Amino acid sequence: MNRLIRGEFTRFAATRLPLWTVLCAVGSGGAITGLLGFIDPEQATPPMPGLETSEGVAVVLGMNAMLLFVPALIGTIAVTSEYRHRTIGTTFLVAPRRGAVLSAKLLVYGLLGMVYGVLTSCTAALALMGAAAVRGVALGLESSDLVMLLARLAAAGAVYMVIGVAVGALAANQLVAVGIVLGYFYFLEPLLMIVPGVNAVHAFLPGGATSALMGSTYLADAIATELSGPAAPAVTAGLGAALLLAYAVIAAVAAIAVPLRRDLR
Repeated sequence: MNRLIRGEFTRFAATRLPLWTVLCAVGSGGAITGLLGFIDPEQATPPMPGLETSEGVAVVLGMNAMLLFVPALIGTIAVTSEYRHRTIGTTFLVAPRRGAVLSAKLLVYGLLGMVYGVLTSCTAALALMGAAAVRGVALGLESSDLVMLLARLAAAGAVYMVIGVAVGALAANQLVAVGIVLGYFYFLEPLLMIVPGVNAVHAFLPGGATSALMGSTYLADAIATELSGPAAPAVTAGLGAALLLAYAVIAAVAAIAVPLRRDLR
């Protein structure tokens, strides 16, 4: 297993994926946080709480959850690239235990997801504090609570990377896998949020669980205000964390079990 993990690290380091991962993490973390922080969240439509309130800081950092499809896409592309370039066959010939190979991939990309999340959180924190300093506003959240919120964002990055790897391993086809990830985050989950009655399930989906983990229901509340309907319910932060962990475990188990007997083409 150690050799498989070292091999996966070697293969990963030989590609441009580390560079793109760093660039995406820094860009994702600083983009939304910096934009909202500098223009003042209270100028948004509908208005958000200001940075001088704890709710306002949570909402601004919580908006980063909208970009967590990026680590999912990185994990998806990393695995499906092996199927696309047919190197997965060589990998399985060298290491016939497919379950061990896929376990090593999930472990390595789970660690990469944590690195992605930490970079995103650090960049978001710098953007947030920079915006507050420029505007002369004191952040309304204690330092310990801010660190906890950033740690939750980092952990969510690792979970989404693992889910992306699992989707790639299950779908094998790169276009199909990317379509599943983008279709889910950009179409299915938003659709479920706007359908009255059905939106009750959103709280238990990855997006709803992430919002609960970050303590921000701004998006659901904004959609409800726009549609003049009830907002999608939210679960507690603890239940949100448990749901995300459960999704990661289920996805990892499926990613190991399903490809074991699959014929390679």
